[in-house]
Amino acid sequence: MLQAQVLVHSSPPIDNPSLLDAEAVARALGTDLESGLGTGDAAARLAHDGPNALRAATSVPTWRRILGQFQDPLIYLLLAAVAIALAAWLVEGRQGWPVDAIVIALVILLNGALGYAQEAKAGNAVAALAGMTSATCAVLRGGKPLRIASAELVVGDLLVLGEGDLVGADARLLRTAALRVQESSLTGESEAVLKDVATLPAPTPLGDRLNMVFKGTAVAQGTGRAVVTATGMSTEMGSIASMLDATVEEATPLQKEVSRIGRMLGIAVMIIAVVVVATILLMSDIRGPSDLITVLLLGVSLAVAAVPEGLPAILSVVLAMGVQRMARRKAIVKKLSSVETLGSASVICSDKTGTLTRSEMTIQRVVTASGDTLVTGVGYAPEGKVEHEGAQIQPGALLNEQIVVLSGGSLAGNANLRQADDGRWEIQGDPTEAAFLVAEHKLGATERRERRFERIGEVPFTSDRKMMSTIERDHEHAGEIVVITKGAPDVLLEHCTRARVGMDVVDLDDELRSRALADVARLTDEALRTLAVAYRPLAPGERAEASPDLERDLIFVGTVGIIDPPRPEAAVAIREAHRAGIRVMMITGDHPRTAARIAADLGIVEPGAQALTGAELDELDAAGLAAAVRVTSVYARVAPVHKLRIVDALQADGNIVAMTGDGVNDAPALKSADIGVAMGITGTEVTKQAAKMILVNDNFATIVDAVREGRGIFDNIRKFLRYLLSSNMGEVLTVFLGVVGAGVIGLTGGSEAIVLPLLATQILWINLITDSGPALAMGVDPETDDVMARKPRKPTERAIDARMWWGVVEIGLVMALATLLTIDLYLPGGLIEGTNDLDNARTAGFTVLVLAQLFNCFNARSETTSAFHHLFVNSWLWGAIALSAILQVAVVHIGFLNVAFGTVPLSLEQWAVCLAMGSTVLWFGELRKLALRAWSGRN
Repeated sequence: MLQAQVLVHSSPPIDNPSLLDAEAVARALGTDLESGLGTGDAAARLAHDGPNALRAATSVPTWRRILGQFQDPLIYLLLAAVAIALAAWLVEGRQGWPVDAIVIALVILLNGALGYAQEAKAGNAVAALAGMTSATCAVLRGGKPLRIASAELVVGDLLVLGEGDLVGADARLLRTAALRVQESSLTGESEAVLKDVATLPAPTPLGDRLNMVFKGTAVAQGTGRAVVTATGMSTEMGSIASMLDATVEEATPLQKEVSRIGRMLGIAVMIIAVVVVATILLMSDIRGPSDLITVLLLGVSLAVAAVPEGLPAILSVVLAMGVQRMARRKAIVKKLSSVETLGSASVICSDKTGTLTRSEMTIQRVVTASGDTLVTGVGYAPEGKVEHEGAQIQPGALLNEQIVVLSGGSLAGNANLRQADDGRWEIQGDPTEAAFLVAEHKLGATERRERRFERIGEVPFTSDRKMMSTIERDHEHAGEIVVITKGAPDVLLEHCTRARVGMDVVDLDDELRSRALADVARLTDEALRTLAVAYRPLAPGERAEASPDLERDLIFVGTVGIIDPPRPEAAVAIREAHRAGIRVMMITGDHPRTAARIAADLGIVEPGAQALTGAELDELDAAGLAAAVRVTSVYARVAPVHKLRIVDALQADGNIVAMTGDGVNDAPALKSADIGVAMGITGTEVTKQAAKMILVNDNFATIVDAVREGRGIFDNIRKFLRYLLSSNMGEVLTVFLGVVGAGVIGLTGGSEAIVLPLLATQILWINLITDSGPALAMGVDPETDDVMARKPRKPTERAIDARMWWGVVEIGLVMALATLLTIDLYLPGGLIEGTNDLDNARTAGFTVLVLAQLFNCFNARSETTSAFHHLFVNSWLWGAIALSAILQVAVVHIGFLNVAFGTVPLSLEQWAVCLAMGSTVLWFGELRKLALRAWSGRN
């Protein structure tokens, strides 16, 4: 019989307990309202349903994460190059060391090590979620109060809730006493939610289910009792864990682009190697196996030359350097490839609470009978002043009323404000109550209030009364007893018969009452939360018993308007984002009016714009949602699934989406977004694990710095891609055109059976000294243009577009022609009659190609900007060029290197000719850029 009952109550037992009467829920779950479950029943349910814990996703073994670093088409291409180089080394008789194969293999291993080391910090988000929500809970079992691990909670348990408790499971409230629950990590609601046991008439969003408490939230104030309705993965927190586990991380735009380049280069390399080898075999006199090996080795060398084998390592190093620069700006990037992604972002979806706002409730306005004031300063630091009509408030009736409102609100509360050892101000208790303390400090009335009043009783807040009162002894008035009340303005006014005007007390006539209600409406229209303050001295002989009966015949003093203020730096960052063509959207669980007000204050939307709610999103189909996300930039009262839908709809519309947030409710959307950005201070561990980037200082403005850094990194990636590909193209075209046009330039005859413009060892040397160093230096090139003045890069826009490919071919062709013309200059015959031997001519051509690639460094820094613009800003580039030039001098003039690379010393005059011929690449590049600028100006 017991087992049958347990089967009935296996999770989830009730679809929406908020719509059912509390007693009906308890009966359906087989729970006694006074004693709870029996211990045997609880044990059977625990055995059947399992522990109240979130399922952690299966962790990826270390060996799989290591192998994952090598799953890239470009890496496959380099591995093929290693195999070919080793095969050629074996065919040659294993002479010496296979240097080229070893170098490429080391590059591959270095790239994998860099990627693994950077990504090793990323943990499992669902596991972090499970760790965050583990706690102990107070329950009633068999009529006895117990404290058990939250993992042992079962459906039907009676939870006993008290201030400071972490809620261990989803539960339907049975009774409450001033119960307020902090749900910001789950719903995004900045203020602690006042709970109520009343049955809801219709389904409501998560943040409005006032008769429910949820796993992972915390009790900020009051007490309560609730029956557990869902545990483990059946809870609202569990549904987030499921979404997080099921959310697939997309490859970043940079990863997709590098993969595409790798595939394209693989095809190109095979074509180049086959065509060149076939051409040489057809046009040369092959006399034996050694000639065939020479041709095949040249083909391998060209294949290796055509592949920018340094690209993966250079890319990783450049991204790692970007990560370090971002870290200095308080942005921690967990995945290297994510650095560039933020630079491509076209939309930033931001949570409100704690991200765009300070998550510190602040009194902004105080309205009394004699007027209203503005309280400056934000947050819990008591820095600011109380102003009236633009000037600091002066002594008089208005000041007297303001003191009573703020001191009365501070008395009618239980929060504490203190300054920590590090100088920061922090609160204990309800944030709204703390707001009174902060404003009172700004008015300078705190010390007098603390000396004057002594609490002797309290009437706690209840959801029915919507008020709380304290009973105070006034030592400045001969120990007079005063009741001071704080509550919802419309409710409090019903208990008032008089009003405070300056130092006087007058009857609360219809005019004063109407004016007070109008003030409340005005503050509400400004999206401020309102609370009112009243008081009453007890009559002589009246008993000061803590009872709601004392809350009568009160003297109304005034109303305050409270807001979670926007971060001032966020508005500046949003303006900069708009300048960069980036759309900023707010997605929050907060009230629609509050969300719209904050969004307007920050410049996200124009004043008067409306927020779209989660309930309204539920009514939209896919087409309706796609249309909505194009025009609506503020979303309120949304659940985690709504955030995920919005991000997915934006991505489907072709956007690169950055999503910021700090709460657990943000985690699935952060993981799904192209780049998730978590808050480092207020963010939960779950959010940090799900995100790809963490803002150490919780400063939205840091995102703009990261966008600028990301755009600069992408520019630099294009620079070294342009450089590597055009230089490698020069090498390939030099050999190909040299073989095809050998007769034209006099590259025929001699002692060699096969006469080639460059030797295989020379090609490998060029790659060694000109590729990695200069390309790496270009990866840290300072920003030459205002990258924030242009629109985000479209997902369809290639890192190497058609214009860049044409430039690569054109520059490569100029390099090849300059190299071959130099060879012709020194060889007998050909277009220009020379007198030197083949070794001398080939050494000169070899040197020209090296120098041309070094001159090409300056060309590659921009597609349209002159190479002489900001010529000396990159000292690393100049150092890399100087080192490469010195190494080339060494290979030409040092004896044993002459033997190894088939070179001979050059005269000073020949060096001058080589320098002039190599520089033709630079002058051609300047003419090309001039033409492109002129063309762009006309279009």
